Amino acid sequence: MQIGLLTDALEHMSRAEALAWCADAGLDAVEFGVCGYSPKPHADMAELLSNAAAQSALLEEVASHGLTLGALNASGNPLHPNEEIGKAHRDGLRDTVTLAQQLGVTRVVAMSGCPGGPGATGGWPVFAGGAWLPDMEGLWEWQWEEKIKPFWSEFSAWMANETPDVMVCLELHPGTSIYNAESYHQLRTITGPNVAVNLDPSHFWWQAMDPIDVINELPGAIGWSHGKDTLLHPDRMARIGALDYRWPRSADEMSWHFAAVGAGHSIEYWTGLIQALINAGHETTVSIEHEDPNLTPEEGVLASLNGLRAAIAGLAA
Repeated sequence: MQIGLLTDALEHMSRAEALAWCADAGLDAVEFGVCGYSPKPHADMAELLSNAAAQSALLEEVASHGLTLGALNASGNPLHPNEEIGKAHRDGLRDTVTLAQQLGVTRVVAMSGCPGGPGATGGWPVFAGGAWLPDMEGLWEWQWEEKIKPFWSEFSAWMANETPDVMVCLELHPGTSIYNAESYHQLRTITGPNVAVNLDPSHFWWQAMDPIDVINELPGAIGWSHGKDTLLHPDRMARIGALDYRWPRSADEMSWHFAAVGAGHSIEYWTGLIQALINAGHETTVSIEHEDPNLTPEEGVLASLNGLRAAIAGLAA
């Protein structure tokens, strides 16, 4: 199992500096954010798309540091009810998949998106999870039939024809329509296997889910994974709960927050998680995503790298 890094964590560095830092740290692969919510620090879509010379230069630069370009990240909201935002994210996703095909990169990390409700134009996305109020009755069904199903069935078919070597890996993220194994399995009824999962365990812990159980529900469907932990604060969870409209706040106030690998759950648990990934057919890369508010980017990446190394070493024990 290789260890990579979503280099958004090093956005304060140039690409050359980030790649040199990754090589010195002993990482194996990099994941570049190129559109959507990413600050896009190390890959310029406008420069790279359909530009063979720029693409060759990028790949050569990555390889010169002993690294591989494992994935592109296009996390955004292609279903956003604000048409301007939605179109920008849909175009960005399509361009990212096209660029991945041109680069020979087989994985694109993305999100399913989250639409609004009936009649929503130019407004806010509305998450249907937990939508039990009578005012929201039927919201999921409407979103599925009118927005999720049409977009993703068409996009999967387009990929099969135009970018056959690329797999889009959706991060199962609360706030997006496809956020757990059940909603992913529903999506797969209308897409091909080119729409897979990016398994980020950090989003399951704060929902009181067990990531290993989630992985076991997804055999053959995990195309990419993120290495990120979650630190739960039981005293605050008891008072505030997992849901808080003020998130993110100071780490001293939140009932939970993201953390470096091993800071929230034991290395022994992480060894079991990685074994579950392997058993489910994902044996390539765990890509570190740094979002620990208590550590600098460099500190957080190195802490996660050490945690993942220890967890992988435990596989042989």
